[in-house]
Amino acid sequence: MVKRSSLDPLEEARARVKLRYAKAKPVHPGPGTIGKAAMRLTRKALPKSGATLSRLKVQWPDIVGEQLARLCHPEKLTPAKGGRRLTLMVIPAAAGLVQHQSEMIRQRVSVAAGGDITAIKILQGQIGTAPRRAKPARVVPLTPEQRDALVASAQTIDDEKLRAALLALGEAVLTAEPEESTPDDDAPLPF
Repeated sequence: MVKRSSLDPLEEARARVKLRYAKAKPVHPGPGTIGKAAMRLTRKALPKSGATLSRLKVQWPDIVGEQLARLCHPEKLTPAKGGRRLTLMVIPAAAGLVQHQSEMIRQRVSVAAGGDITAIKILQGQIGTAPRRAKPARVVPLTPEQRDALVASAQTIDDEKLRAALLALGEAVLTAEPEESTPDDDAPLPF
């Protein structure tokens, strides 16, 4: 059974057209995304424009390349006429090279920092932290029982050079300091 509207057909057609183009507003708008709320809260703490020094330090090898990154590091960003000035700490032996490439460095850093780096100041000195050197592996002496077992396992090899190489490899493996195991190393395998 079809019910008829008590409205005039002309009024009903106008109402349908109005509903078709009307946009509804929510009664209670949601809180929005967490990102928007966090940005609203931290907006005052962030710099007005451009990159911060810490961000430049993190991205430095990507900005100038690995070779230049080993020779110089950003030290500070200071306001300058028309923008900001980047101060670089450079290894003294590489100061001429960095000075020669300073315009290229300025352009790359300016692109990464939002276009407001207008000058580069070069200071000669030691760069932050020296690269860590791997500590030499401690050699644990081979016990006589281990040496006899190693020689006995290689007796079946006919080629002298191959047997000597395998004995040297076995001795190197057995005398190397064992690495510390993590809790995940002791976990059973899933299969």
